[in-house]
Formats: sequence, structure tokens, C-alpha cells
Amino acid sequence: MKTAIRFLVLSAGLMGLFAGCSEKLEPKPITYSQLLTGTEKKIWRLVSFEVVDEGKKSGVVPIQNALDPCRSDDRYVFYADESHKLEYLNGTTKCSTTEADTLFEDSWTMINSNATLEFVIPVFSGSILPFTIKNLTETSMTVEIYYDKIYVEPIDASYRFTFNSTTK
Repeated sequence: MKTAIRFLVLSAGLMGLFAGCSEKLEPKPITYSQLLTGTEKKIWRLVSFEVVDEGKKSGVVPIQNALDPCRSDDRYVFYADESHKLEYLNGTTKCSTTEADTLFEDSWTMINSNATLEFVIPVFSGSILPFTIKNLTETSMTVEIYYDKIYVEPIDASYRFTFNSTTK
């Protein structure tokens, strides 16, 4: 009986101790921008693409099967800074011995309301294009560009690009 009373008193005391804590923990969900850039910068590598033509998928094509080896290992660095800096960097295989480590710098833009990411994929377009984010996690990103965003005439086709990241 004494043991049961002691347990109740101790339990009530602990409950009062925890009930006295007033700090409210509010979760802070990760945004698309944070997934894209991490806290400072994040490095992505294009790993595959797929063409969707009139609803028919071409099948996933590994990037090393589509590009010259000196381009298939290049990297994209998205920065979390205010200017939204984007760097396109050479991989370990360069196209020439005189080629710079940084191939070009630009910027990126994200529009969360319609999950659009605007940036350059130089080997496919060379200009800033609006890509729809199909999937974005800490380690994988798939974006899609529709032909009507590139060309004037309406064509029912699109490109899907998948990138991987090993940085947080």
C-alpha cells in the first residue's frame, strides 16, 4: 500500500514538472528551396533523362549514354544565397586540358506556387527555361520541361531530367 501511494505521489510530481514546461515546439518543414540548396549550397549531377511524346515514354536514358564523357560528369551547384547563384562545374573528365573548372555562372529562380524551377541546362538549351518540379528530395530531383515552353508551335512532348546529390 505504501509503495502504491509513493508511486502515485512520484507520478503526480513528475507530471507537474513536465506540465510546467511552456516552450512550444513547432515543426519547421523543409521548403523546396532548402531541398535544392541545403543550408549553404548543394551539388547536383544530371544522371538521366526521358522523352515523353504524346504520352509515350521513351524510357530512362542514362546521361553517360547520351552525352560525351567530358559533359556527363559535370555538376550543378545551387547556392542558398540571396542572389540564387548557380554554377555549372566541370567534372573530373574535361573536354580539353585548357577548360576551366567553372564552365559558367548564372542564377536560378523557384516559384513555389506552381513548383517551377528556372535554370539553365547548358548541354540541352543554353538558356534559362521553366522546369516543372516532378520530384524533389534531399538526394534526388526530377524536373520536366514541356515543348510549349520552348517552341511556339504546340507539340505534346516533354523532357524529364533527373539529378542526384550526395551533399546535404
